Amino acid sequence: MNELVIAFGLFLFIEGILYAIFPSKMKNMLKKLEFVKDSQLRSGGLIFAIIGFIIIYYIKS
Repeated sequence: MNELVIAFGLFLFIEGILYAIFPSKMKNMLKKLEFVKDSQLRSGGLIFAIIGFIIIYYIKS
C-alpha cells in the first residue's frame, strides 16, 4: 500500500510540474483532446495501463 501512495504522489508531482512549466501548452493540449474519439482514448488508456502493469510486474519480480 505504501508503494501505491508513493506512485500516486509521483503522478501528482509530474502532472503539477507540467502545468507549472507549460501552462499554455497544457491548455492547448486539453482543447485538442475534445476532437479525439472516445475509442481512441480508451485504446490509448488501455495500452498505457498494460505497459504500466508490465513495468511494475518486472520491477517487483
